[in-house]
Amino acid sequence: MSNQLQFLLGRVEEADPGVARELRRHIEALQSRRQFGLNFERHTPESVALTGRPISVGDKVRFLPPRGDSEAESKANWIVTSISGAKGKRVASLLDPRTKDEATRTLDDLVFVADFRDPIYPGLVSTGRIERGGDKPFHAVVNAEGQVPCSGVTAFSSRLGF
Repeated sequence: MSNQLQFLLGRVEEADPGVARELRRHIEALQSRRQFGLNFERHTPESVALTGRPISVGDKVRFLPPRGDSEAESKANWIVTSISGAKGKRVASLLDPRTKDEATRTLDDLVFVADFRDPIYPGLVSTGRIERGGDKPFHAVVNAEGQVPCSGVTAFSSRLGF
């Protein structure tokens, strides 16, 4: 089932769970008749939670579920409007842009969220070095996947004249 259809069924379920169950039953019956092969379904662009990224004012965040639970209190994306408190006990004031609800949570209970096409600027972090050439340049060990880190390393090394 497409993400858009799941989203709409979720909204229907909030208003009338009985109608949502009936719609799901009919959709599943239609899907069971679908032929195998390459199919394209329209879908809502995905978002990704970036757990190691620090949270600041203006960021989109989601609530983390309490330890031991798999479901968070809210699946909505919230905007951080302010952060207050001492280090280790910092609290974020949040706004749900869809419903205009407000909430407060400790930063430890939040995770940064990037939606499809949101710019994110990951940085490369050296995880070690291999020094076997005396005073010659060392080899940097980078833990990364995909083309973007490789492009970053290539651009950086070309600026240094390598």
